[in-house]
Amino acid sequence: MFGLQCVSSLRGAFARSKKCLPAVQNAVEKMSTSSDPKDPSFTQMCEGFFENARVYVEHRLLTKPDPPGYRPEKFEDKQHRIKGTLDVMKPCADVLSVMFPIRRDNGAFELIQGYRAQHSHHRTPCKGGIRYSDDVDIDEVQALATLMTYKCAVVDVPFGGAKGGIKINPSKYSQPELERITRRFTVELAKKNFIGPGLDVPAPDMGTGEREMSWIADSFDMTLGYGNMNAYACVTGKPIHLGGIHGRVSATGRGVYHGIENFISSEPGLQGETFIVQELGVLGSWRQMEISSMQMELILKNFRTKNWTIMAQLKMTEENLLEAECDTLVPAANEKQITLKNSHNIKAFKVIAEGANGPTTPEAEKVLTENKKLVIPDFYLNAGGVTVSYFEWLKNINHVSFGRLTWKYEKEANFNILGSVQESLYNHFKEAIPIKPSAEFLQKIAGANEKDIVHSGLEFTMERSAKGANEKDIVHSGLEFTMERSAKQIMHCASEYELGLDIRTAAYIVSMEKVYNTYTVAGFTFT
Repeated sequence: MFGLQCVSSLRGAFARSKKCLPAVQNAVEKMSTSSDPKDPSFTQMCEGFFENARVYVEHRLLTKPDPPGYRPEKFEDKQHRIKGTLDVMKPCADVLSVMFPIRRDNGAFELIQGYRAQHSHHRTPCKGGIRYSDDVDIDEVQALATLMTYKCAVVDVPFGGAKGGIKINPSKYSQPELERITRRFTVELAKKNFIGPGLDVPAPDMGTGEREMSWIADSFDMTLGYGNMNAYACVTGKPIHLGGIHGRVSATGRGVYHGIENFISSEPGLQGETFIVQELGVLGSWRQMEISSMQMELILKNFRTKNWTIMAQLKMTEENLLEAECDTLVPAANEKQITLKNSHNIKAFKVIAEGANGPTTPEAEKVLTENKKLVIPDFYLNAGGVTVSYFEWLKNINHVSFGRLTWKYEKEANFNILGSVQESLYNHFKEAIPIKPSAEFLQKIAGANEKDIVHSGLEFTMERSAKGANEKDIVHSGLEFTMERSAKQIMHCASEYELGLDIRTAAYIVSMEKVYNTYTVAGFTFT
C-alpha cells in the first residue's frame, strides 16, 4: 500500500500536500517551469525532475539529525552545506567526446564519434551502458548518465552513474567493422581513464550486446588491463564463458515485471487485465513471463500479477500503439515518447510503466497525473539490468560463481529438514512414515549435472551447475528482493510527503538522499 486507503484518496493527496508543505510546494511549482515545457532536452527533463524533488530533500535533510559523530554546526551553515552538496549532485562530473577513424571493408576511411559521461563519483566505479545509435549525442549521454546515478541509488547498487554511446547505425556496418569500432573506442576510453573495474564499468545498451562486451573486455585486458586479474570486471553483460552471469539477458525485463507487480499489488484499484508493451528492445528475454516473441509494436493482453500471456499480436503505427486502450502501458523504446502533444490521447486506464529511459516529458506527466494515471518512473522500473550487472561485477571481482561455495551446504541442510519432519511424524504417530523428496525438489537442490573426478587417489565429488541453475536462482531471487524493497521505500516516501500519484518525485527523494548521505559519511567538503 502507498499508506493511503484507495486510489481515490491517492488522487487528492498531492493537493493536500500544499497545506502540509506550502513553501515546498510553491518552490516545486516555480522550479518545474524552468525549462521549455513543450520541447525540453533530455538533460533538461532530468534537471526538472531533480529540482521537483530537491525542495523535499532539502526539507527532509534540514529536519533530520545528522549522522552520529558529525560535528555540530549552525543552522545557516547546515543550509549552505546541504544546498552546496545538492548543487554538486546535479550536473555531470566528467564528459568525454572522442573522434577516431576506422577503415571500412571497402578500404574507405570514416570518422566515428563517441561519448562517455560520468555523472557522479560518490561511489566508484561508475556504471552505465554503451549504446550504438544514430540518435546518440552529448545531451542524451549526459541525461542517461544522470539517470544511472539515481537508478543505482534507488536500488542500493553502490555505483556512480555513467553512460556512453557511439553515433552509428550498427545495421549499416559489418561485423569486422563493428569490432574495429568497438575495440578502438575501448582504447580511447582506457587512455582517458574512462574504463576499468574500479573506475568505470560499461554494459550493453541499445544496439549492443554480449558480443560487443566481449570485444571491450578483451581489448581492455590486452592494453591497460594487462596483468590485472580483475581486468574482465571492466565490463558487464559478457557471455557466460567470459565471466558473464546467468540471468543478465532477461534482467531488465524481469525487473520491469517485478516493479509493475509491486505497485499494482499494493493497490487493488490499480490491477487490470490488459497491457501494451511498446518495442521490447533491450528489455531482454521475457521468456520467464511466458512471452516468447520480442517484436516491435507487440500488443500483449490478459495481464496477470503472476504471469504474462500473449493474447493478441497486432501491427499498428507506433503512435496508435501508445494511444490504444489498455490498463497498463509500458513504453519501452526511446526517450520522449509521451509528450505534451499526445499525452491527452493516452488511453491507458491505470498505469504507465516506463520500461525505457525518459519516455515521458515533465509536462506530459502532469497531464497523465491529472487524468489519474499512475506513472511508475523509469529509473526504478528498469533497474533490473544494473542490479544483475552488479551481481556479475561482484562475481568477477570475487572470482567465484554464486552458489558454488554454498550449494552443497544448502543441499545437506534441506535433507536435514526432511529428516526432522520424518522424525516428528514418527514421534507423533509412532509409525515410520518415509519422507521422499520429489523429483522437482531433487532437481532444485542438485542444480544440474554432477561430475565425479578422481584425483591423486582421493575420490571426491565436484558438483557444479553446467547451466548455472543455482546461480540463476540466486540472481532471480536477489533481483526480486531488490525491486520489492526499493518499491516499499518509494511508497513510504510518497505516503510521508503525501505525493499521491507523483511516484517519480518520491523515487528521486529516496535516491537523492542516499547519494547525499554517501557524501556526508565520506566527509565531503568544499575547497
